[in-house]
Amino acid sequence: MYTGIVLGTEKVCALDKHTGYNTLTLSNNKGFLDDVFTGASVAINGVCLTVTEILAEQKQVKFDIAEQTNQLTTLADLKPNDDVNVERSFKLGMENGGHNIYGHIEGTAHIHHLVRNGDTLHLELKIPADKMQYFFHKGFIGLHGCSLTVNQVDHANNLIAVDLIPETIRITTFKSVQIGDALNFEIDQTTRTLVDTIKATLQQLGKL
Repeated sequence: MYTGIVLGTEKVCALDKHTGYNTLTLSNNKGFLDDVFTGASVAINGVCLTVTEILAEQKQVKFDIAEQTNQLTTLADLKPNDDVNVERSFKLGMENGGHNIYGHIEGTAHIHHLVRNGDTLHLELKIPADKMQYFFHKGFIGLHGCSLTVNQVDHANNLIAVDLIPETIRITTFKSVQIGDALNFEIDQTTRTLVDTIKATLQQLGKL
């Protein structure tokens, strides 16, 4: 489990494609991955991945990415020197300053519009129509691994909006996003449970 508080970015060293999976090699220049072990979970651009190999001398760590993950997320499009957001899994006793995130990505949202206001960033995101039912004003979204508050919802046009503070922009890949970019998104699981339970109950009662 994660909290959506990204530590910072690391760089893609390589993305090797194999039958049925890819292998992602990341730098560890900032020390975020110093104490990882084979089998540990790390969120990369919000996607929960498993450490498969540690190259300590080269300061690199490898992860395998399953084909389904490649199809659902932006990870298959990574290139050497790309920056990615990194978050370590939650440890007992840590402060949870975000919200519970599992690294289970729903798909990608596309940046429909953006406004840079000083050092802040306002993003309007196009969400797949079948996922809009899970978004509410002041609800949560995991976006490229960052825990963010939904500040606007436009169900008619399948749009939501979020606002990023300077510190989030400074330490993440959001500093360089552009209109049209795809971002991995995760639904708040508590919201999903409530919505699906209510819908199922109403269907049973014949009211949907």
